[in-house]
Amino acid sequence: MMEFAAATGPKLMLDETSLMDIGGCVVEGIDIAPKEAVPDDGDARISHSVQGFLFTCGPDHIRHREPIPGRSDGKVFPLHGSAAGHAAKVLWTKFENGNAECRADIDVVTVEGLPARIERHWFIDGKTGEAHLKDKVVNTSDRTVPTFLMYHMNIGGKWFDEGTRLEGAMLENGGFPWRFGKDGGDIFCVEAPATRDGLAEVRLGPIAAVGGKTLRVRVKADTLPHLQVWRNQTAPADVLGIEPVSHRWVPRAELQEAGEFNMLKPGESREYGLSFAFV
Repeated sequence: MMEFAAATGPKLMLDETSLMDIGGCVVEGIDIAPKEAVPDDGDARISHSVQGFLFTCGPDHIRHREPIPGRSDGKVFPLHGSAAGHAAKVLWTKFENGNAECRADIDVVTVEGLPARIERHWFIDGKTGEAHLKDKVVNTSDRTVPTFLMYHMNIGGKWFDEGTRLEGAMLENGGFPWRFGKDGGDIFCVEAPATRDGLAEVRLGPIAAVGGKTLRVRVKADTLPHLQVWRNQTAPADVLGIEPVSHRWVPRAELQEAGEFNMLKPGESREYGLSFAFV
């Protein structure tokens, strides 16, 4: 893990072995990542990544284990896509004027054996403490392919109390307590249109354990137009996930039939991004 921090804001541990995703996220001396308080779905890549504060799903698949068209060997798309577990090539890092900045490329091989590249840029503003992630997914194969992306921002549920709420314009009545839905855990996915400057915003807080701060997440809404939120408090799991995502929560075939595949020709790219701050 590479320590990544600016003059203000969270201290992040970036995982060079898996996309430069975030392992630890230390706020006011507390690492709020869920660590081992997460379920194990049997995929070693994901069992590693889901313990961290942020990991990336895609670019070939998200959410459903489904058969790969044209295959007769029974192989299926992995639940979280193929990107996790691919090492990053760090191009440069900068720590200047109180800011922190990192640029890395991740060469991915999809489950279909096709190459893709994620061009990743991290920046923490030393004045505001806001962390910014920009990703460009490039189709480096010789085929036109659908592209998906989903970010899982996972926080340990043990850090919340009864005053902690989810809030955002995309949520019913503008928000509700973090223990939404059924006992033991629940999940939902909603449209999350931009409310300002092309960004959608969701907030989680206050979190008393980190000085009453609220996690504010802003998302590039044109390519991540949906928000999924998931929680699991079935022991030993204790986690809540804020999950900006490119597609609705429906089977792959339904997305294809509805013309929602977001196809990329060889050499084409699509940009995704989010930012977060503890305010």
